[in-house]
Amino acid sequence: MKTFEWAVIGTDIGPLLLAATDEGLVSVAFHAGPAVRDRMPAQLADRLGAEPVEDSAGRLAEPIRQLQAYFAGTLRTFDLPLDWSLSAGFNRQVLRELLAGVGYGAVVGYGELAARVGQPGAAQAVGAAMGSNPLPVVVPCHRVVETDGGLGGFGGGLETKRQLLALEGVLPQPLF
Repeated sequence: MKTFEWAVIGTDIGPLLLAATDEGLVSVAFHAGPAVRDRMPAQLADRLGAEPVEDSAGRLAEPIRQLQAYFAGTLRTFDLPLDWSLSAGFNRQVLRELLAGVGYGAVVGYGELAARVGQPGAAQAVGAAMGSNPLPVVVPCHRVVETDGGLGGFGGGLETKRQLLALEGVLPQPLF
């Protein structure tokens, strides 16, 4: 029987639930309080066709180490195997371009990202792709902003997006 490992880690933006298969990191979920911990492993089991195993020492050891280094400000580029099985088609194409082409401390507009994947009129579809991102933080959808300078949306909440952009030096750190 196929399995995936999952664990919850504490971060500066709250608890994250991480999951990994033999292929690599497959999911990062925000706000991993008790309700998410109770619901998410079963949802992932259904989508992945695999049994959940709670374990942070195996497949998740390196993703946890790199996320901790990122939040400590000592890691700017993740170097992890990723399992893209929860994303497909246009969404996967956009997320891969985001990962490859928008580095730490940079931002990109929805329309510009659409143009980069050969779909210049697809800014709204890029927004939908960001909303479906199964690997936020690692695949940095927080770096996609509105052309007019607005933050745009974010599955983890706008305050979380602000915190991630402040960590990367794009926005000022809050005074309080």
